[in-house]
Amino acid sequence: MRRAKEESVSRSKEPGADFLQLDIGDAPARGRARWLAERLRLAIADGRLPVGSTLPASRRLAADLGVSRGVVTDAYQRLAEAGHVSGHGRGGTTVVSAPALPRPERPSTRPPTSSALFGHDPPGVDIFDRLRTTPARIDLSPGLPDLAAFPRAAWLRAERTVLNTLEPSAFGYSDPSGTPAVRRSIARWLALNRGIRVDPDEVIIVAGVSQALALIARVLRQDGITGIAVADPCSLGIRQHLNYWGLDTPPVRVDADGLCVDELSDSGAKAVVLTPAHQFPTGVVLHGDRRRRLARWAEGGGLIIEDDYDAEHRYDRPPVSALRAALPEHVFYTGSISKLLAPALRLGWLLAPTRYRDDLVLAKRNSDLGNAVLPQLVLAELLDSGELERQLRLLRRRHVHRRDVMIKAIAGRLPGTVVHGAAAGLHLSITLGSGTDDVALAAAAFARGVKVHPLSWYGQRPLHPGVVLGYAASPPGDIETGVAVLGTALRHLAGGNPR
Repeated sequence: MRRAKEESVSRSKEPGADFLQLDIGDAPARGRARWLAERLRLAIADGRLPVGSTLPASRRLAADLGVSRGVVTDAYQRLAEAGHVSGHGRGGTTVVSAPALPRPERPSTRPPTSSALFGHDPPGVDIFDRLRTTPARIDLSPGLPDLAAFPRAAWLRAERTVLNTLEPSAFGYSDPSGTPAVRRSIARWLALNRGIRVDPDEVIIVAGVSQALALIARVLRQDGITGIAVADPCSLGIRQHLNYWGLDTPPVRVDADGLCVDELSDSGAKAVVLTPAHQFPTGVVLHGDRRRRLARWAEGGGLIIEDDYDAEHRYDRPPVSALRAALPEHVFYTGSISKLLAPALRLGWLLAPTRYRDDLVLAKRNSDLGNAVLPQLVLAELLDSGELERQLRLLRRRHVHRRDVMIKAIAGRLPGTVVHGAAAGLHLSITLGSGTDDVALAAAAFARGVKVHPLSWYGQRPLHPGVVLGYAASPPGDIETGVAVLGTALRHLAGGNPR
């Protein structure tokens, strides 16, 4: 019995370090210090030990490896003599420089050119990732909120409040539908701001509208629905997202009154996704008569996916109630705080017809077991304290000013263009002369340091040429300069000189 115990203890002390998964058994018997120094050098070179990181204490690493301390100190000394680490007494041994590491040949990492980003083929599924990671002097891309306005102080106060009162059990797994506190807060927010009366138990917290669409797509496919009609033009991102989940996206024309419901009825589609309060990208509001026709279509068996992506940002027109308020059993309603606070928080909500809710919760559970709890509780505190309402008022004032600056600049620098959708939202669009190549215009503007999106990207069928311009994220001076650059690019294109 005693021998078995001794063997067990011996096995538990087999040398080896969790640090970098070092196994002294790999080292030659007469070259352990050199072997260890080389393993550490490689870890510094490939980034596992970045500059500024601290190596383990020599005594502890020696004990882990089952070697004398002299082996470790010798290895550290070799690295110090090569200039890669520096000892600071009790402060430990710190990585100060990384050696060059031979790398395999890679494709060029130079930023893509304007022609590569704005080719004349339909944009690929990675176009927005590529645009976001490609720097430009001025970014007038649509859909960007003012990230500089993120209420850091209010968020920190709310986080402290939450952490000071949080029970230990709250750090465990939570309801995949979301924490009760944030679901109550969002239910109140929707009732006050969007006219939607909903029980908190009906709210599903999701990682943004994109996850809501993914969950809906999976559930509808299980129900035998293989396509979801989309407005034409509409968000390219939404269309790509639905296509990724295996759904067709037949186009339905949009005019000055919004979605053409008669065309939707003729399409035979069983579901449609739309942005009725502020259509993207045209900015039109779904007209009252169209809303009534859409309600009749839904009551006849159709399903509506309502993306209320920026309805709170309203300036020069009366409020427009959500479709969900009148058609709760026919509408999937989704929204997020991406345009109110920041997309990086990945917090949104989903309301569903009763018959689909359990399946959606199951799909959410199997996707990620639910959103992170702490950000949900911080959002609930911001909502309940009125901080989010104050933030919205601040943003509205700032957005109106920036929008007005953009409209004035367009009038001065782009005469003859027509502005659309400026009464609400974070963007507007302009239409150009019928002979204009809007993709070439966007490429020419990008070559001059300004990002804009061609309107033709958002249509499945030919559209009148135009450009979609975001104004929320840029200071007035950048807006004026960006529009001036766009005007210069347009004049050069009209003169037959793309440069």
